[in-house]
Amino acid sequence: MKLCFLVEEQYRHDGMPLDVIRQLNAWGHQVDVVWPGRSLIRISEAIQEGSHDAWVLKTVSGGPGLTLLEAAATVGLTTVNDARSIRGVRDKALAAVLARRSGLPVPVTYVAARPEEFAEIPEAEYPLVVKPADGSSGRAVRLVASPDRLLDPGFEDAGGGLLIAQPYVPNSGTDLKVYSVDGDLYATERCSPLHPAHTVRERQVPLTPEVARITAEIGEVFGLDLYGADILLGPDGPVVVDVNDFPSFRQVPDAVARVGEAVLRLARAGARTGSRTGAVAAAGAAAAMGSPAPPAAAAGRAPVGRPRAVPDRTASGAAMGGAR
Repeated sequence: MKLCFLVEEQYRHDGMPLDVIRQLNAWGHQVDVVWPGRSLIRISEAIQEGSHDAWVLKTVSGGPGLTLLEAAATVGLTTVNDARSIRGVRDKALAAVLARRSGLPVPVTYVAARPEEFAEIPEAEYPLVVKPADGSSGRAVRLVASPDRLLDPGFEDAGGGLLIAQPYVPNSGTDLKVYSVDGDLYATERCSPLHPAHTVRERQVPLTPEVARITAEIGEVFGLDLYGADILLGPDGPVVVDVNDFPSFRQVPDAVARVGEAVLRLARAGARTGSRTGAVAAAGAAAAMGSPAPPAAAAGRAPVGRPRAVPDRTASGAAMGGAR
């Protein structure tokens, strides 16, 4: 197969996806790599129907790579993940609305352009977790104990973009990261970025049926095939606090081979069915018309690879998983 990977500067030395690219090459596939952050791209020639079997994006939120992926999807090329599905999770404000409408357990979410606007939130809802709506990799995530702390030095605004705020979910200081590789689920525990003093050894953990079901539903709601979900085990049960497309898949057993195989499966399935349509494919059009996006079940053709998702299993058949 002939594939194109869009890799931004932040990931130029990362094993994910560079090791996957090397593995695909070793299997005899042609992989072209486009570096949108540091190269001139002849977009008219690079993105044209039939140029590649699939385009794959590994980029930061707000980076230029997503625009190129969307351009590839526009001319009918298969993308992994679906370009419109990626847009649905890259904007954390939009993601919160889509998740809540679909019944996923997510915190109440507020948005504002400046942190001081969150002072209007009743003090009973503090502490708040505040972060950029287009953030990634834990950038600028802050725990705000009370309204007066919104004006602390160094608490910068979103640089013209939105901030989101959610009531803090009481937890043990341990985050659960669950990954989906084309329907196969893996999980790990790790230290919460909000509790750096809490020592947690990153390790594989059993994936409960409830968390597995929620993670599989995330893929259905957002139309994703390769993704990760940050889940907190709060006093009222699991709560989803973030979703990432194409994460690092850290500690997933044989992650490079598994992700490489998934990319090939999705590319082949897309080639058979035509341009992929993710579960939130209609979100952009619906937003432009001023109406809400349809729920996942009504958003058109199911995303490639989704029928393989089995909520209560992992790839190994045991209740163990991998990590971010």
